[in-house]
Amino acid sequence: MERRRFLGHGLATGTLASCTGLLPAVLKAQTAPASVTRDASRALLPSGVQSGDVLANSAIVWTRASRDARMWLEWSTTAGFAQSTRLRGPDLLSSSDGTGRIELQGLPAGQDIFYRVVLEDLASANVRSPAVSGHFRTPLAAHQPATRPFRLVWSGDTAGQGFGINEAFGGMRIYESMRQTNPDVFLHSGDTIYADGPIPAEIKLRDGSLWQNIVTPEVSKVAETLNEFRGRHRYNLMDTHVRALGSEVAQIWQWDDHEVTNNYSDSKDLSANTAYTEKNIQLLAARGQRAFMEYAPMRTFGAAEHQRIYRVLPQGSLADIFVLDMRSYRGPNSHNLQTSESAATDFLGRPQLEWLIAGLKQSRATWKLIAADMPIGLFVPDGKDPEGRSLWEAVANGDHGVPKGRELEMARLLKGIKDAGIKNVVWLTADVHYTAAHHYSPERAQFQDFEPFWEFVSGPLNAGGFGPNEADKTFGLEVVYSKAAPHQNSAPSEGYQFFGQLDIDHRSQALTVVLKDLNGAALYTKTLQPQRA
Repeated sequence: MERRRFLGHGLATGTLASCTGLLPAVLKAQTAPASVTRDASRALLPSGVQSGDVLANSAIVWTRASRDARMWLEWSTTAGFAQSTRLRGPDLLSSSDGTGRIELQGLPAGQDIFYRVVLEDLASANVRSPAVSGHFRTPLAAHQPATRPFRLVWSGDTAGQGFGINEAFGGMRIYESMRQTNPDVFLHSGDTIYADGPIPAEIKLRDGSLWQNIVTPEVSKVAETLNEFRGRHRYNLMDTHVRALGSEVAQIWQWDDHEVTNNYSDSKDLSANTAYTEKNIQLLAARGQRAFMEYAPMRTFGAAEHQRIYRVLPQGSLADIFVLDMRSYRGPNSHNLQTSESAATDFLGRPQLEWLIAGLKQSRATWKLIAADMPIGLFVPDGKDPEGRSLWEAVANGDHGVPKGRELEMARLLKGIKDAGIKNVVWLTADVHYTAAHHYSPERAQFQDFEPFWEFVSGPLNAGGFGPNEADKTFGLEVVYSKAAPHQNSAPSEGYQFFGQLDIDHRSQALTVVLKDLNGAALYTKTLQPQRA
């Protein structure tokens, strides 16, 4: 099946008269003065639309209202909206910052879905937004044979180190480069915002030029209040390219530390950080997580665990995507050299680890893609403890020997994958602000009870460029390829911005990863052939 391009860009389509077809009959009969409808309505839907967590028969559609409004949605399998289905969505109120989502159910599998959203002002039924268009593709069901290739793009780390929306640079251009690949799915691998990084009006660059940002009050300081955390998400959606990708491509979001503050865990101490007047890390985390859940186009788990992020998203017979949460269940960032497992060495945590192993065992998809918000074997430091020992933010601990600390949990996971005979596991991650291809093999490792596997790293998305990080030898990591900025905290305008593209051929089932730069140029390509269980 040939890939089709949807060119809606999440922009208003049609006149007001055409939009009223989305509303009930009682509203169809109503008209309003053009000045009321046209002028008051244009600012009602400021953040566009997004889809996410798309399955073979269902999907989430998200939007935000600038004031109290009701969401209406129409969807069809054709761009002309023949035989469309109209749905009443939620009321979008200030208590959720105007955000809301609707789950579309009973969708046809393996199909392009076109939708459009209209908001009805609750204060005046005569004020309605222009329709905003969106698009996504549903995967085939797991039992259906693949009839088209699957394409995913991934990256992470948006608008960090003070680099925000620079109109002279063209905005967050890397989002447009990802959109142009026409993917089925965009995976945002964490750090969807930088709540701890103020965005100034100007940044003086190494060459003496100025990087100039659009600035709002909420991003001009570290986020502490709920409104400031929400304002970070609102800010990113001011960018044309972010909105265009969100309106055309199904998304998968996960979080990491910068949704709250740098390298946070329950042990984070902000007492000496003068940027913060609120020092309570648990309260900051609660506010940051609340804002993330309001803005993420994802399916929630309800009362069982409303803020749960880890989940599996099947993509037909070709792939299952296991989305991890390496932030919410971890123990404190420590020296990470403990010799036995305990709550202090948790990274995924036991329930999530057992869920992952069970899900991998049950998966009948050819490829098992593990979406991780941090790399396994790179050193990611977090300062020093009072005794002068290095603290660690990720799995690796600066010790190339046998597993210790959080590595014990990872060793148990890798052994569990081998013992179950699970094949074709590929890890995708971001976090370190450069791109790399890593191969892990027991023949090079101190811990050897696992099968070889690949981990691909990419990012950032309009943030400072860093790296490369030192590689840990415990699991036999070999850096097959990497590209990083020549100096730390390089500006996006220097070009060291990266995303990855993953393609699975529906005929051969071969998986190809291409690491790409800011403009979408290929830097490194690796093709993996599926192994049979």
